[in-house]
Parts: sequence; C-alpha cells; structure tokens
Amino acid sequence: MNMNLSYSKYLLGMAIITGLATVSCSKSDNTTAEAAKPTVAAASEPEEKILNIYNWSDYIAPDTIANFEKETGIKVRYDVFDSNEILHAKLIAKNTGYDIVVPGSNWAKLQIDGGLFQKLDKSKLPNWKNLDPGILKQMAELDPGNTYLIDWMWSYNTVGINVDKVKAALGDTPMPDNAWDLVFNPTYTSKLKSCGITFLDTPADVFQAALHYLGKPVYTGTPEDYQAAFDMLMKVRPDIKKFNSGGQIDDLASGNICVAYGWAGDFNLAHKRSIENKAEQHIEALVPKTGGLMFMDTMAIPADAKHPNNAHLWMNYIMQPKVTAAITNTVTYANPNKAATEFVDEDIKNNKSIFLSDEDIAKLVPPGVEDAKTKRNMTRLYTKFKSGV
Repeated sequence: MNMNLSYSKYLLGMAIITGLATVSCSKSDNTTAEAAKPTVAAASEPEEKILNIYNWSDYIAPDTIANFEKETGIKVRYDVFDSNEILHAKLIAKNTGYDIVVPGSNWAKLQIDGGLFQKLDKSKLPNWKNLDPGILKQMAELDPGNTYLIDWMWSYNTVGINVDKVKAALGDTPMPDNAWDLVFNPTYTSKLKSCGITFLDTPADVFQAALHYLGKPVYTGTPEDYQAAFDMLMKVRPDIKKFNSGGQIDDLASGNICVAYGWAGDFNLAHKRSIENKAEQHIEALVPKTGGLMFMDTMAIPADAKHPNNAHLWMNYIMQPKVTAAITNTVTYANPNKAATEFVDEDIKNNKSIFLSDEDIAKLVPPGVEDAKTKRNMTRLYTKFKSGV
C-alpha cells in the first residue's frame, strides 16, 4: 500500500463520495436492494485474454502476476491505489475499466448494497475449498452467503513503532500500558513528535480508532460521539508530522519517523524491508491490550467488468495454497487460506502480530460500516482535523 496521491486528488475523491454515496447505496421505495443486484457473471462466454486489476500497492508477491500470465496466457494490467475512498469514487462513477478490485470489507458492504459488484460463480472457483471457514463466517456478516467477495488478506489497524527511537524520545517516561496512548495521548505525543508521528490519511480509519480509544461504539451514528473524537484528536494535532497512507513502510524502515498509526501488515513489512536494506531499524507492530481494528481486504468483480471469466480464473489462481502463501511471505499480512499455512515462512507464521493468538483475535473490533450521513459528517470533521483549524 504505497502510492502517494496529491491532496487535491484526495479532496476530489471525498467530494465525489459525499455527493454520490447516498445515490449509489440507496434504492427507491419501489425497488428492493436485492432486485437491483447484478446476476451471476456470464463467465462462460469467450473473452479476450486481458485482465485489469486495481489493488492496494505493496500487496502482491513479485512473481504472482507473471506466473498467472504464464499459466493462463492472459495479459494483466495492474494498477494501484492507497485508500478505500479513491476506489469507491471510481466504482460509483461507473465504467471503472477493471475486472478485479480489492476493497476493504466494510466499504464492500456499501458497494454490494449499491449494486456495484457481480455475483461470484462458485462453480468456477474449485479452490474455494481452501478458504478458512472462520474467515468466511466473518465475511458473511457483511456479504451474506459469501456471494460477492473473497478475502485477499486481513490484518488490523494499530500503532507501529521504531522501538529504539521511541524509547529515546520518551526518556524517563515509561512505555504506556495501552499502545493507543502513543498516538492519542498528548503526554506521549508531545515527546514523540521529536522523532516523527504519522497517521493514515483517511477519515474512517482515523475516527474509528479515535472512537475505539474513547470507549465509544466504533461504527456509531451519533454526531456527539464524532465531536468527542474530534475534540480529542485536536489535542494531538500539533504533534503529528504528516498524514500518509502510502509512505509509512518506507518512512519507518528508513528511520524517518518513529511512530505511525496504520496497518499492522505494513509495519511488519517495514521491519522486513529495514533488514533487507541493512537500515538496522527495529520496527514493531504493537498489539493493543484493548484490541486493534480488524479489516479484511477483498476481491470483487465490478458490475461493469468486461472480463468476468478471466476474473474468476484469477480468483481461483490466487486461492492456490502456494500462491497465497507467497503473497503472505512477501507482504507480511495474514491470509484467509487454511491450506496455505504449511507454505508460510516460519518467522511469519510464528509472528504473533501477524497471526494473532486466539485471545488477541477475540479483542479485535470486527469490520463494520457507517451510513452515508455519518460518513459525510466524519469527512467534514476529518478535513478540519487535518487542516488543524
């Protein structure tokens, strides 16, 4: 997940979302959501050997695409994004040009309800049998019957740190019992700003974590809860160096920052990259005692996909155990493929911040979704928070 976008492009994406979210994710009184949903993709018709994929950056093994092309003769065009907001804006604008997209599962719920995806043809997915029933059950909370989505990888939002730099910046102040204090408590952020703090650059990620820290429902629709989160966030705003959803891996790996609020998988990848680059930075993804915010990134076929058969071939290929394991070994994210576990590198398989203990999994906040009105309010408050006014 490492593509930098200009702030103006980000704001454009926000404007599209707030202006069209209600249209894309609601139905008239006389038309049910079910009736508006596309039928199963007509995957039996001959297609040109092309597949267009839109995925998060830094989220695939080096040889995944080349091996798929060799195996199928299908040419892949692979583009990347770094926020769910940008992907959602493309989907609701229609005519995406993509056959596979990888939305977060909470956003995918809105997109399913808006009729933006084709149903899966599971007869063309024999490797479905490799998927973990536990992950499928969680996915079914947002995608009943696992009708539209296949999990790509999963992880959780948390705090990542450069251990040595954080200890040096804190001095005599001990590490907090709750990892979230490092990004939300001014007692700590005022000291850590000297070595650099970054936040994800998306309203939902920031406010969900802030609400969780305050002990409020993460997917609340109550405006007063968001105002309380905003007030708390503004207390640490002077200490935040930058907002960056794409550059945290390199910033941590190189020692340019010491604390980041972001994705656990990226923090483990930063640690791996630091070792590879001989930068000797000790990076850790922390597992908060109150839990992180679980997310699942999912594969889906857009309603306007021109190559649904090729999309099914890609999905089935990805669900091969060795293919999934190779991606996990590269990106340091947990995967949904139970049959892939034996092929995952031992250091990753045994990393308790990647493959969490049952106790830590039980503490995770499961994926959810805010309504369109709440998203608009959240975006408004986030814009004020980011600008610092």
